[in-house]
Amino acid sequence: MELGEKLRLTRLEAGLSQRALCGDEITRNMLSRIENGAARPSMKTLGCLAARLGKPVSYFLEEDTVCSPNQEIMTAVRQLFDGKDYAGAMRALAQYRAPDEIYDRERQLLEILVRLHLAEEAIGDGREPYALELLEAVAALGKDAAYYSEDLEQRRCLLLARIPGQVVNLPGLDEALTVQAASALAGGDVQRAAHLLDGAEDRTAPCWNFLRGKCHMALEEFPEAARCFLAAEGEYNVLRELEICYREMGDYKNAYIYACRQKDTQ
Repeated sequence: MELGEKLRLTRLEAGLSQRALCGDEITRNMLSRIENGAARPSMKTLGCLAARLGKPVSYFLEEDTVCSPNQEIMTAVRQLFDGKDYAGAMRALAQYRAPDEIYDRERQLLEILVRLHLAEEAIGDGREPYALELLEAVAALGKDAAYYSEDLEQRRCLLLARIPGQVVNLPGLDEALTVQAASALAGGDVQRAAHLLDGAEDRTAPCWNFLRGKCHMALEEFPEAARCFLAAEGEYNVLRELEICYREMGDYKNAYIYACRQKDTQ
């Protein structure tokens, strides 16, 4: 096994990102080149990297007779992935021969990352059924993948929440959903904003009710909008919105009350 390959696998086994391993002694670009076999580190650099990984320098310099039939495939996959050719990376991964104790864990991670990228592209292109298929595959792969993190699961769930008909309760992700919904609403995509908000776990927050009320109002669902605005009234100025809702509902008494309250605040 080449030095760069051994360095990469040792880093992954230690659970370190390239940024964490680099420190101040080496750039991420240089580390990436070393790991891909495009450059060799100086002894000083190798000493720093080995120390961070808890290994002697000799560990990375020893000849290793173990080889893998997947080495060329994984090199190609990395190059395609780095070049953002995710469809090409997926095709290359299909040639992988398991089991392989050298590459299996890295292959699992790349299988997941490639599918997440492809799912995001598919959603953007309106190919939601394909995106759903990819995200379901990610969930299945994540059950056994050594490097499947909470961040990756959150990313999967956020993408799933963007697919119409897939209402997802996402504990701990309400803030991210709210930000995305606000952005979608500002861009005029009311349906997407409503769909994102419906994936939130806490639907009592004033911010959630304010944004959901805006969605209901844009869709002319005035009774639902009024309920949301009333729940947000203590934190947001929704007097004008409530006046409009009550007027559209034919409740002119409350419409007049909120019109007067607007004048009082001016």
